[in-house]
Amino acid sequence: MKKVKYIFCGLAVITCIANAQERKLEKAAANFSNFAFAPAIQSYEDLVAKGYTEEQIFKNLGNANYYNAQYAEASEWYGKLFELDKADIDPEYMYRYAQTLKSLGKYEASDSWMNKFKEARANDQRAVQFSKNLDYLERIEANSGRYEIQNLGINSAVSDFAPSFYGNDVIFSTARDSGSISKNIHKWNNGSFLNLYKATQDEQGNFITVDKLSRKLNKKTHESSTAFTKDGQTMYFTRNNSNNGKFSRDEEGVSRLKLYRATLVDDEWKNIEELPFNDDSYSVAHPALNKDGSKLYFASDMPGTTGESDIYVVDINADGSFGAPQNLGSNINTEARETFPFVTDSDVLYFSSDGHPGLGGLDVFAVDLKDMESGTVINVGRPLNGEEDDFSYILNEETKKGFFASNRAGGQGGDDIYSFVETRALDLKCHTLIAGTVIDEETGELLAHAVVKVYDNENNVVSTSKTDANGAFNMEADCKEGNYKIVASKSDYDDGNKAFAVIKDKEATDMEVMLVKAVKSAPVGTDLAKYLGIEPIYFDFDKYLIRDDAKISIEKVLAYLNEFPEVKVQVRSHTDARANDAYNMQLSAKRAKATAAYLVEQGIDESRISYKGFGESQLTNNCGNGVPCSKEQHQMNRRSEFIVVE
Repeated sequence: MKKVKYIFCGLAVITCIANAQERKLEKAAANFSNFAFAPAIQSYEDLVAKGYTEEQIFKNLGNANYYNAQYAEASEWYGKLFELDKADIDPEYMYRYAQTLKSLGKYEASDSWMNKFKEARANDQRAVQFSKNLDYLERIEANSGRYEIQNLGINSAVSDFAPSFYGNDVIFSTARDSGSISKNIHKWNNGSFLNLYKATQDEQGNFITVDKLSRKLNKKTHESSTAFTKDGQTMYFTRNNSNNGKFSRDEEGVSRLKLYRATLVDDEWKNIEELPFNDDSYSVAHPALNKDGSKLYFASDMPGTTGESDIYVVDINADGSFGAPQNLGSNINTEARETFPFVTDSDVLYFSSDGHPGLGGLDVFAVDLKDMESGTVINVGRPLNGEEDDFSYILNEETKKGFFASNRAGGQGGDDIYSFVETRALDLKCHTLIAGTVIDEETGELLAHAVVKVYDNENNVVSTSKTDANGAFNMEADCKEGNYKIVASKSDYDDGNKAFAVIKDKEATDMEVMLVKAVKSAPVGTDLAKYLGIEPIYFDFDKYLIRDDAKISIEKVLAYLNEFPEVKVQVRSHTDARANDAYNMQLSAKRAKATAAYLVEQGIDESRISYKGFGESQLTNNCGNGVPCSKEQHQMNRRSEFIVVE
């Protein structure tokens, strides 16, 4: 009987332990669902230490750390999740794992997981951006080294972020209030609630005092991220959904973020009001104003949002009312986080994102709002961006000075505010990658050191390069949509060309330009225009200036003369039959002289060039004196020829 008793007793203990663990698992899940990430992490870690290895535990541990910007810890748990080797894990975890690997500097491993994510979600904007920017590290490096940054003395041992300009002062958000009272602790990260503070600068730009803003602004909720009109009379700021200064929650128990407006009356912020497009079911946060205060930019997850949060803009009418919020679209917003917008006086939008290719966590990006739909979103580079979160960037374009926040190592607290000086402007011009090879059409040989030029549809050269030892060229050109042409040239070869079109979000790669071996030196009496198969050198009516379209043809004559330095030519120029014979003889002489001078200007020895005008004596058609002809027919006679004379 004793043996049976001990067995039952043992079963009871096991059952009690199992029930206790189940309750702990349920409590951890409840904390996670209620965004109480700090206690959820502790509970889940305790369960893992006791041998629990469930998929949902690893997911929640990864996400809880991810949302708290604890990327090293998040990476560990996402890694354990994929060690389970389950086929049905949401691809979103692949993306987050790739992001956390970047924060550890493991870019090759991150790219490997991004390729897996791309296979799973080819149409996801983040996958599209990754595919378009496989050389993103090189592009970021090209924009790096443009900032001198410094940690500010106003930072505390806790979180300080979201700086904004207020005259010569800086308004920022901080969790530096005492955390000793439990009602002031937020369970998302076990930190104090955020309040707004003002840092005052002296004439040398040193911060001398830090003061908390009034109680009318700082309630028993989070207050953060402000924006002020140029006159300093109106303020927009972020606050949790509240009722009489206390948290107000939605049906899911979540207190969303909302935007508020206040006005300065007798040096006090009054008339605090909610903006009309707030809602209890979604968040609206992080205001930014354009130069004249007519547009308000913000981040939100309102209906119509692509990802976790998108950047929106809304018009502010003259009477203070608002238009309808507009999503800034897929060129800027991805399926991840786009947040903390800031707009300069020249309408450059800076924002933070972990959806565009970056270095890890949130990076700061820029785009020209004047070309928002087709403009390139550019990572501002190191050292401002790094492997952790970098956000809430603001810039004074006149002084090139500004501030941003980061949770990078070496700071004083969780998030710190840094000042910076921009030492080199960011190139915001849109570029398209053009790459390919130049090939001998007959032999298939890759041709090194060939000159490659890209022309737009108006025959303007927009980019020039040379092929490398492997016959490859790689260059950037204007990404304006339209038709373009690549022209390749090399000694002993006729020029080759390849037409292509620039289309939004597409790069012109894998281009092949074929060249054919050129025939040797032309015999005396040859017209080089006909010999080289180029367009004649035409002139405008009663003009002798070299036209832009003629310069393209002359370039081939120049190439030929450089290739055969013993050849001498005579420039022979002509007019149409209009005007009298004597005048036309003078005009043709000017055309011949101008054409010859252009060749000399391009480096041809003047001893190799002679010139002569023939007036209207050698017409190419029947449009002689008194014969009615069209403008096009007369044009055929206004020309220069290049005749080999030696």
